[in-house]
Amino acid sequence: MNKTVNINLAGIFFHIDEDAYAKLQRYLTAIKRSFEGVTGEDEIIADIEARISELFSAKIQDARQVISTKELDEVIAVMGQPEDYMVDDDIFEDAPKSKKSKRTQSSGSGKKLYRDVDNAYIGGVSSGLGHYFGVDSIWIRLAWVFLVLVGFGSPILIYILLWILMPEATSTADKLSMTGKAVNIDNIQEKVKEGFENVADAVKNVDYDKYGNQAKKGAQGFFQTIGKIIMFFLKVLAKIIGVLFIITGAAVVISLFVGLFTAGTFDIFYGDLGNYGDYIHTAGIPLWLASLLTFFAVGIPFFFLFYLGLKILAGNLKSMPLAGKLSLLGIWLLSVIGLGVIGIREATEHSFTGKVTTQETLAITTNDTLTLRMQGSDLLPGELRRSSSFLVEYDNNGERVYMRRNVRLIVRSTTEDNAYLKIQKETNGRSFSAAKEEASRIDYNFEVIDNTLYLDGFFTTVASSKFRNQEVQVILYLPEGTTLYADENTYSYHRNNNRYRDLLDNGNEEKFLHMKRGKLVCDTCTEQDNSTNYREDDWEQRSYEEGQEIPDWERDESTENTDWKKDTLEKSTRERDSI
Repeated sequence: MNKTVNINLAGIFFHIDEDAYAKLQRYLTAIKRSFEGVTGEDEIIADIEARISELFSAKIQDARQVISTKELDEVIAVMGQPEDYMVDDDIFEDAPKSKKSKRTQSSGSGKKLYRDVDNAYIGGVSSGLGHYFGVDSIWIRLAWVFLVLVGFGSPILIYILLWILMPEATSTADKLSMTGKAVNIDNIQEKVKEGFENVADAVKNVDYDKYGNQAKKGAQGFFQTIGKIIMFFLKVLAKIIGVLFIITGAAVVISLFVGLFTAGTFDIFYGDLGNYGDYIHTAGIPLWLASLLTFFAVGIPFFFLFYLGLKILAGNLKSMPLAGKLSLLGIWLLSVIGLGVIGIREATEHSFTGKVTTQETLAITTNDTLTLRMQGSDLLPGELRRSSSFLVEYDNNGERVYMRRNVRLIVRSTTEDNAYLKIQKETNGRSFSAAKEEASRIDYNFEVIDNTLYLDGFFTTVASSKFRNQEVQVILYLPEGTTLYADENTYSYHRNNNRYRDLLDNGNEEKFLHMKRGKLVCDTCTEQDNSTNYREDDWEQRSYEEGQEIPDWERDESTENTDWKKDTLEKSTRERDSI
């Protein structure tokens, strides 16, 4: 068992075992000894330590990982051995002359994109691009001028964006990476030497270059000031955006986890919620599976949004491993494809509409009075009214069924001698025949007692039918001369617009209505009462200009000079033939 030591290398903390620490100390001591007395010694050593720190950071996976001798040897292989990097006699004029060089030039490692502020006129973007593409920076600058003239100034935004996104080459390691040279001891030393030589040349030629550089320095200083101001506000804006990304991503992911995973867990361990989920998902997909796919399909993009916010706020946050990114991308694609398949299957189950119609003759003739009432069930709590809600219950045989109140009541006239009742059951399915089969499974009942028609205000379907937009239409046909008395609990069931051709208007409940000339008329009501009858949700009321064609289904009820018995007989015959 080796001891571990905490070290601070170029401002970054590392955990390193005792053997590796001793070897690193000897390595750095040897490097310092080889550069002792050389001009720029401190800068060279600082850059070498920064490069070693950068290589260590690339090798550790998390903050708790310990640097071992293996990782140190790999870093030394990149940087080179100190004994192979003795200082040349002619590197620095004031350096000791006794040491001989044995170093060889290392091959370059790929270029990185930086802003070259040492050769910058504005922000160093053009110089950095020139290094990266191996082109003289003057051609890059001329290209910018041409693009600005042709693009009416729009490339300026691109330049500002590159200025923001491209990091500045500040350290010697950055400058070497910018030119594509390997960041090792040899190249770091050469770069520092180059910098000192440039300073020396500048001092020697100060009188010659002073006036030529004034314009460049003035322009550079001005644009650098403007750039700093812009960068300050952009950094503040970036921090605000990062906070918003973190809050949004975290809120969505947590909400998805709590909502969908709670529903999925209940679906697995508890039956009731699963029953409701099965009712909604006609394709037969388990609720827990749909919840899981939804969580990944929606949650993963917002997780990356959250991660992006962290990267914006903490610039030194370690990047997610490529394997992790690819794994999340694969899970997201599979989830999206899975939800797409579920959606197609759900849509297929509702692509056709099937109807099953039955007809029952009632013992109600001319001059009879029929009372109409809706009746509920003890299993359905609440007010008796039409709605699209449903309830899971069990029948007398212990089988699970669904109860719904989606029953529509319509009253029409007939030329027959007896009243009759037409019950139309409607539902959706993957095919026309499957939809008709599902419609036949709807159970709806009524009964007639002493000239009172009791209609169920609900219907039941077997559990296997699930939700398919089931509806029951109950159409009551009354002969001429009969009287209808509708209970007030029928109000919501016959709230129909004109396209249903319902003769029983909302507001005529609790009144004796006589069937006369194909209309229900209240003889005991005042003229004002008859004129104020309305259908509350009649959103299809229409007005027609002179000469405009009136649809057939409205002409039958709105044209006064039409022989109503002939029209009613034709309508009754068409309806019977369609059964």
